[in-house]
Amino acid sequence: MEGVSYQRFPKIKIRTVRDDFMKFELRDTDASIANALRRVMIAEVPTIAIDLVEIEVNSSVLNDEFIAHRLGLIPLTSERAMSMRFSRDCDACDGDGQCEYCSVEFHLRAKCINDQTLDVTSKDLYSSDHTVVPVDFSDSSTGFDNTENRGIIIVKLRRGQELVLRAIARKGIGKDHAKWSPAATVTFMYEPEIYINEEMMEGLTLEEKKEFVDSSPTKVFDINPNTHQVYVHDAEAYTYDDEVLKKAEAMGKPGLVEIHAKEDSFIFTVETTGGIKASQLFLNAIDVLKQKLDAVRLSSDTVEADEQFGELGAHMRGG
Repeated sequence: MEGVSYQRFPKIKIRTVRDDFMKFELRDTDASIANALRRVMIAEVPTIAIDLVEIEVNSSVLNDEFIAHRLGLIPLTSERAMSMRFSRDCDACDGDGQCEYCSVEFHLRAKCINDQTLDVTSKDLYSSDHTVVPVDFSDSSTGFDNTENRGIIIVKLRRGQELVLRAIARKGIGKDHAKWSPAATVTFMYEPEIYINEEMMEGLTLEEKKEFVDSSPTKVFDINPNTHQVYVHDAEAYTYDDEVLKKAEAMGKPGLVEIHAKEDSFIFTVETTGGIKASQLFLNAIDVLKQKLDAVRLSSDTVEADEQFGELGAHMRGG
């Protein structure tokens, strides 16, 4: 209908936020926007990862390609990734991808000189830029000397074995290779609405109520120890498995509970690889999504979008 606006105003409510974890609610929008945001966080937000490895000496048991692959999967701190240039678009180095504007150089030199096995880890990588370094997974607040805090193991060396290499890290996105994905996982679920038919529930014996509550694989329902009433303990624990609905039908009580998904309300869970903070990943994803929507709005031709939006346009062809 002419003159009718379908514009919506999504709302965000942050529930939990840590450096590598975030949980929030997205309301007043539909699944297309929710899924677009999820996909952008996984595959469109740029990070920095090792993309070129020049090995000078390698006398370890792992071949060069194996070590290069392991180096590429080490997450690097990527706060400055949004301001860096893609190597293919860098005019300072003519697309060579080895200048300060589009790359970061790393060096590693390790040699085992005794009979004890030497662990070569991500902490042995020395960066030319102090803002781009391997992610440190240690937690100094615990006060424990955890051996897992020594870094990500690249290779183990025995007496006389040596590894010397140079590596170049570049900006990229997860759509090109998974090593550039900033997210370990991004999921969302429809927020469930659960209604209990109190009149029908009161017609059940205490044993039948316990059977009904226990039929759910997750603790969605519970029984009040004083009143013996069944109540919704944690609606968000419901996984849309329909087990409680099947149990109600098996008990001859269809309609005992009604469960509906709110089609305009979503609960997101975001876990990052540590390269960027979860909150920054979310903000960067919003920026990228806005740019992509602007490209669609201003141009119906993806070739024109390439010209207008530079490095972003190069990815528009993929979706």
